[in-house]
Amino acid sequence: MRSELRERWGGQPVWARWVLAVYVIGFLEGACAHVLDLARDGIHAYAAFPQVPLQVFFVGLVILDPLVVVLVVLVRREGIWLASAVMVADVFANWWGNRHWLQDDPANLVRLSPVTLFGVFVVAFAHPLCWTIAGTAGRPRAALPTA
Repeated sequence: MRSELRERWGGQPVWARWVLAVYVIGFLEGACAHVLDLARDGIHAYAAFPQVPLQVFFVGLVILDPLVVVLVVLVRREGIWLASAVMVADVFANWWGNRHWLQDDPANLVRLSPVTLFGVFVVAFAHPLCWTIAGTAGRPRAALPTA
């Protein structure tokens, strides 16, 4: 498994490895943030959001973010598409849930900048990354020289 994983990562172009690494770091940070929120405030960690579906979604990110990390580390296209879907929903939920505070104080836009920029990054690289992963998955493995 370890050598196959090394081959999958090593078979990617340098830019794709960097993008995959940023995906992993970003989703690990998100997973840790949501786990800490739940550890600190319990199941009602997101009670500041009046919409119950948003609260459920943010609690669900405790499962979704690590799942994305595992699939991306395994260099699976499913992980890239799941990452995109999670980030689109996450950015939408954050903007929708914070819209009242944004109207009251536009300076709160600064708090939404990291999740928004990461979401744009994930979605922008999703298609090229999937093409690259699909292209390297079908390549025949190089034969090792024999003595």
